[in-house]
Amino acid sequence: MPQYDFSHFYKYEEIRKFLDKVEKEYPDLVSVSSIGKSYEGRDILLATLTNKKTGPDNEKPAYWIDANIHAGEVTGSAVALYTIGHYTESYGRDERITRLLDEYVVYVVPRISVDGAEMYLTTPHMLRSSTRRYPFTEDREGLYPDDVDGDGLILQMRFPNPDGAFRKSDKDPRVMVRRGPDEFGGEYYSVITEGTINNWDGHEIKLAPMRHGLDLNRNFPYDWAPEGNQVGAGDFPFSEPETRAIAQFWSTHKNINGFVAYHTYSGVILRPYSTHPDEHFSTHDLDVFKMIGERGTEITGYPCVSVFHNFAYDPKEPMHGAMDDYAFDFYGWYGFTTELWDAATAAGIDMKNKWIEWMKHHDEEDDLKLMQWNDEKMGGKAFFPWREFKHPQLGKVEIGGWDLKNAWQNAPLEYLPEMAEKHAEFTLAHALMSARLEFRKAELEKRGDGVYRLEAIISNKGFLPTYTSKRAQERKVVRPIEVSLKLPRGAELLSGKADDEIGQLEGRTNKIYGGWFSSRNVTDNQRRLEWVLTGKPGTEVELVVTSERGGTLRKTLKLD
Repeated sequence: MPQYDFSHFYKYEEIRKFLDKVEKEYPDLVSVSSIGKSYEGRDILLATLTNKKTGPDNEKPAYWIDANIHAGEVTGSAVALYTIGHYTESYGRDERITRLLDEYVVYVVPRISVDGAEMYLTTPHMLRSSTRRYPFTEDREGLYPDDVDGDGLILQMRFPNPDGAFRKSDKDPRVMVRRGPDEFGGEYYSVITEGTINNWDGHEIKLAPMRHGLDLNRNFPYDWAPEGNQVGAGDFPFSEPETRAIAQFWSTHKNINGFVAYHTYSGVILRPYSTHPDEHFSTHDLDVFKMIGERGTEITGYPCVSVFHNFAYDPKEPMHGAMDDYAFDFYGWYGFTTELWDAATAAGIDMKNKWIEWMKHHDEEDDLKLMQWNDEKMGGKAFFPWREFKHPQLGKVEIGGWDLKNAWQNAPLEYLPEMAEKHAEFTLAHALMSARLEFRKAELEKRGDGVYRLEAIISNKGFLPTYTSKRAQERKVVRPIEVSLKLPRGAELLSGKADDEIGQLEGRTNKIYGGWFSSRNVTDNQRRLEWVLTGKPGTEVELVVTSERGGTLRKTLKLD
């Protein structure tokens, strides 16, 4: 059975082979296709998971999972691929997964930044998303990351500097601690990325702009801002083939109810908005977001917080053009950006929901805890001891420090299995919250010679309403539920409409307030319909109910 191999992160061809193997092993549950081409011409692969025998994917409520929109965040791909293997392998044995694939569809894009991730996994370099040179097509002046000592890694360099901002820790000389604001008289260092300096004047070390500075998660149209205001934004919204492919798929798949996008790192589930405080939400949507997020916390242990309030790099300069903001604001989907893995948390550091602040400044004790984690839990493989090296420009330096790729930006491999299992469980729970239509009743009753009464009760058994959210209602992006009674030649409708629109059906999100003692409209998730028709015995009529997000129901009844 095709299971994800946690011994390494998959390159592009391994992902393709894994998906092909799953599709071959479970042809009734999996279809693999491409939603578009990347900048370098690779297919952006999609796995569609559903039981084909219970109906086509576009007639079922859908859930979207994507990963690796940022090239280096390959942990997300691992979790997405595990989820594909786990859901298919567990079908027929796990009641909830069986229900999911019988009644719903899950769309999974395990790697969006297919070009960038390939470069990330096959070279020492780190990059944000695409391999397209941006914002400049040629090298500029300044320091570029480079593997100057040829060991296959890009680490950090430290060298003595009387004006340096760091000194060695008195408790562990491997640890570099920040020099005090009024501190003098010690041995101080500068710490920079391992690399070479383009057009160096022998004195000033500038940071060069990234060679591959495109950020696909800043290329979506909601509150998009140009490069001068938002680093990595791209030339215009959806300027990149990868984001355009996502937009085109979403625009033609009206059945999506919710989503998760896998990123790294920090060990937190993020919800919109990036550019607005929580007051921007309707009260109801915020409450539902929090409730779903609490379920995520219960399953994964990750807190669920607002990007604007808890994860902004600079509260006065919010992040523009994010995928999750676009997905909620344009489509009204309740969805999350999950930042998988956090080295500091693994080391026993209490982040206190202050991830960005911690990255900017933290106590020496936290760095010592991290070094202890490296020594005791990681066997020393997360941190490389400093060693002397003669830099071609700077002369004598020391190269070493944290393995940023494999200990910080991505989870060490031994942490992957438990992480993947928990997050696959959350996406299962989240997907099962989707709206889902069913017939509570669809019966013909003979009323006279050749006259029949048809009564149908249509119900939404999902937690979410068929319109998903108040934001989706405001946007008017979900069509009303359509009901069609198809009559063959010789049958005639005496009362009722052959084609009708019946609005939307509530779920349980409007019943989350108060306890059992609170009165609620307990039948607003149902609609009763009635027709009177004539026809010859043996004639078959078909009742079709279509909800864009709640699925399509079909019922054939015979006039007896």
